[in-house]
Amino acid sequence: MRVVLGVGGGIAAYKAAELARALLERSHEVQVVMTKAAQEFVRPLTFAALTGRQVITELFPGQAGGDGLASALEHIAVATASNLLVVAPATADLMAKFAHGLADDFLSTLYLAFTGPVVLAPAMNTHMWQHPATQRNLETLRQRGHHLVGPEEGPLACGMVGPGRMAEPETIAEAIGAALHARRDLAGETVLVTAGPTQEPLDPVRFISNRSSGKMGYALAEAARARGAEVVLVSGPVSRPEPRGVTLVRVRTALEMRDAVLRHLDWASVIVKAAAVADYHLSRIPAHKMKKTAARLCLELDPTPDILAEIGQRKGDRLLVGFAAETQDLLAESRRKLVAKGCDMVVGNRVDREGVGFEADENEVTLVLSTGEVIPLPRAPKRELADRIFDELLKLRLALYAAR
Repeated sequence: MRVVLGVGGGIAAYKAAELARALLERSHEVQVVMTKAAQEFVRPLTFAALTGRQVITELFPGQAGGDGLASALEHIAVATASNLLVVAPATADLMAKFAHGLADDFLSTLYLAFTGPVVLAPAMNTHMWQHPATQRNLETLRQRGHHLVGPEEGPLACGMVGPGRMAEPETIAEAIGAALHARRDLAGETVLVTAGPTQEPLDPVRFISNRSSGKMGYALAEAARARGAEVVLVSGPVSRPEPRGVTLVRVRTALEMRDAVLRHLDWASVIVKAAAVADYHLSRIPAHKMKKTAARLCLELDPTPDILAEIGQRKGDRLLVGFAAETQDLLAESRRKLVAKGCDMVVGNRVDREGVGFEADENEVTLVLSTGEVIPLPRAPKRELADRIFDELLKLRLALYAAR
């Protein structure tokens, strides 16, 4: 396999030399591309000696400091001939360029021309990593299906201690191997995912909702698409970028979500109900905004449609996954929902713990299967947990087929 190693300008650039060696030991061909800033930390000769290839440092031939290898179309040739692009360190500047499609040097231009898997190993100061702009760019790159490795927490070159250290070269090399041999075990499947909250109007300006951000459902949709599935994502109102390669159906209320799910049900082979659907709604919505008075306001609410139970009655041979967001009795409630709703799997998660569940980037869940098995999945990024959920779901399918 031919790997392009892009090296950004940061103190962690010296680790990129170790990464190049690790890739060569795995029998990969390595073509190194360095930004101008990267050359302030490590000389191109270091990588040329390691890889046996000239290092690309400039977009056009004849530029000061160029090695003469690059040509006006070289970025296209390198992109076409390579199997994977890894950027280590991926600086805040490079990730911003990638996210917004800027192309002012060889590496950023190559990125736009490259269509294969991309692995990014971020490295930067903790405050730069935590800045909202960096996090938005990071989310954009995740939505494109790029593989993020790190950063790790620890002492940084600036003297701070926190997240921002580039992952170790061996860790990045392992992630590259996984990306090069990405699973396509959902090819031929149509996966229907629901995500986010619903909003149930109380009047033209007010509504009942919950704290669901849609992050888990969107991660599940991205994971299914990356594994080869056709994906329909029915999403409540969330502030998230549209996932790449996914059919997105936007809804607002529980009734709209039910209608959208049933419209796509016949084509789905796997249904994952990750949405946090409101349990109650106001059947008769006033035509005008309710005015505040000194009197107590009482609202009579009716139950919303039970979408999961309805699918459970109609699912046939389809695999059905439900979610149980709980603050107590997680295992008991997950088991109850598994039976009552006709699910094959229920993903139980506590939503009263700091840093996991609603609105968080990480989650910690327990899978309850129709075979009676209970599988705890420890705290991890939601995108990683999404793959673990599909891993266990495919194992469950084999077990169910074998039992027939």
